[in-house]
Amino acid sequence: MMKRLPVLAAFCFVMINGYAQRDTVAPPTYTLYPLPQFSILLPDSTTWFTKKDLPKNKQTFVMVFSPDCEHCQHETELIRQHLSDFKRTQILMVTPMSFDKMQEFYKKYGLGQYKNVTVGYDPNFFFTSYFKMRMFPFIAIYDKKYALIKTFEGSPPIDDLLKYVK
Repeated sequence: MMKRLPVLAAFCFVMINGYAQRDTVAPPTYTLYPLPQFSILLPDSTTWFTKKDLPKNKQTFVMVFSPDCEHCQHETELIRQHLSDFKRTQILMVTPMSFDKMQEFYKKYGLGQYKNVTVGYDPNFFFTSYFKMRMFPFIAIYDKKYALIKTFEGSPPIDDLLKYVK
């Protein structure tokens, strides 16, 4: 019996490790594909903005926000203060919250005065679903060919964002 004990122990060890679950979490789907087609309603309440309306050969910075979110408000202020660093980037700010709240936010921060900033309402919750969001704001930075460069959940420091904006 004593001769078989080490063999039995080794067998049990192999069996346990062989059937243990692996920590292989698949990357989120949005990391595998370029920015998809989308449609958002602009603050004028009649114009729809889609992917084909994005400027060509420019990075795209997508920020999904809630007008009532203090972190989103803070992030918007930081971006406004550093807009010169975003001059080669199209900023797309999207909210699934009410259209009226989006308009108030748009006016409060004077976002209509910046030609590289587009603000829109996402009535179909496309972006929140696509990015599987857990919190606001959610930021995704895409290169000129709409390939994902980096994402942020929550409110990152402006220096972290600027590392990925060229």
